[in-house]
Amino acid sequence: MVETMSLSADPGRPATLVNRFSLAERLIHRAVAVLMLTCITTAAILYNGFLSAPVGHRRVVKLIHVFSGFALPIPILLGVASAAYRTDLRRLNRFSPADWRWLRSRNRRDATIPVGKFNAGQKLNSALSSGSIVVLLVTGTLMYFPDLARLSWRTGATFVHDWFALGLGLLVIGHISYAVRDPGSRRGMRSGSVTATWARTHHAAWLEEVAAVQSAAAAQQETETVLSVTPAACPSE
Repeated sequence: MVETMSLSADPGRPATLVNRFSLAERLIHRAVAVLMLTCITTAAILYNGFLSAPVGHRRVVKLIHVFSGFALPIPILLGVASAAYRTDLRRLNRFSPADWRWLRSRNRRDATIPVGKFNAGQKLNSALSSGSIVVLLVTGTLMYFPDLARLSWRTGATFVHDWFALGLGLLVIGHISYAVRDPGSRRGMRSGSVTATWARTHHAAWLEEVAAVQSAAAAQQETETVLSVTPAACPSE
């Protein structure tokens, strides 16, 4: 059970944990990661002779690539059923003045600029990844079903598909490299919770938001408890 978060730091107590991602969000992230890495790996095999020759089974690799690509949007669309996922999508789609300052700052990671649940880099990564998935899905459909469009369209689709795939691959590599260097972030996606110390350093504005919500909930619960134990006034005789 995750301990209720408090902004006060007590060195003698165990690290306070803060809920960051729901189970649904973590499952969606893992499903998308598996499908994305499958697409990238199979694409690398299909487009590089030094990989395709030892692997062989080109038709099987192509089918895995195609169906992994078609399946990629499914976890994202299913995630809309989760309230926590929808809330985080709204956060990712909203740029605040602090986000613009964060992008312009050379010391963006020294915690001087209060950051919400997602920093501007994470928001850009989400937007670029989502847009690339849509482009790759459309162009991949035109490539896989040749009767849908004339030859010039399919040729253009192949060109766009290849370059967007390369760009998305580099984006994924960058995403993984940042995750490898940030164990607190990995913990949040693995277990769903992060330490208050990590949150205060990397996402101070979000930590304040969580504290405000929990304080309001505690105050409401205390009020309800007082009302439930207060005896009803006796009517005058």
